[in-house]
Amino acid sequence: MSKPSSRQDLIDYCLRRLGAPVLEINLADEQIDDMVDDALQYFQERHFDGVERMYLKYKITEQDLNRGKASGTSGVGIVTTTGTANISGIGTTTFNFYENSNFIQVPDSIIGIEKIFKFDTSSISAGMWSIKYQLFLNDLYYFNSVELLQYAMVKTYLEDIDFLLSTDKQIRFNKRQNRLYLDIDWNAKSKDTFIIIDCYRILDPNDFTKVYNDSFLKKYLTALMKRQWGQNLIKFRGVKLPGGIELNGRELYQDGEKELEDIRQRMSMDYELPPYDFIG
Repeated sequence: MSKPSSRQDLIDYCLRRLGAPVLEINLADEQIDDMVDDALQYFQERHFDGVERMYLKYKITEQDLNRGKASGTSGVGIVTTTGTANISGIGTTTFNFYENSNFIQVPDSIIGIEKIFKFDTSSISAGMWSIKYQLFLNDLYYFNSVELLQYAMVKTYLEDIDFLLSTDKQIRFNKRQNRLYLDIDWNAKSKDTFIIIDCYRILDPNDFTKVYNDSFLKKYLTALMKRQWGQNLIKFRGVKLPGGIELNGRELYQDGEKELEDIRQRMSMDYELPPYDFIG
């Protein structure tokens, strides 16, 4: 099948690209499964088509509040780290560090988090008596009563005030932990309230089968298989087969390695989102 729509279709396609069934491809099923997983992981972590931007809603639970509110040298969610150091003139000193477990657990499919939307509790933009609500209620009842330029300038001014009074909350996230740390005032939060997370989620190929037909993924997996095929045959270098055929696994390995290098370079140039510029 020229358009793979499943894991096995993708494997069969790559094997045919290497010469099967005319040639015997010396790869174990376990090796093929590992390489498919590696190729999918590389595609999902580096290719811009391997992820989707999502807005996930999360309800704060009682356990989250207990972890976030815990403080001091005891309590729920406290992580203690003890260390020693030799300080000149003082001797050996023991240090105890205490860290709150102020995090929420996120799904394994989340590989990046941009931000959480601002907790909108300021008097400028929250509630029925907010300035924004009153501006719409009184000044925009009749559309010709306010010039659009003036309205835009007023809104910008209000946003500046709102930014100074209630700045965005700080977050920390690491993919290998699957934890989103919220550096917020947990005492000001209540149970069963929601937060909105702006994040990136990997595309599950079982749900979106077009992933298996991606041109980059097919080339990358084929190159991985070629390199592993050559790796398996390296020890047979110089072995003569009937008809005078000589196995040369090293050339297969080197060809696969070169193809992988070219594909990775193309990934960074064409398919990977460029890093943001930092000034200062």
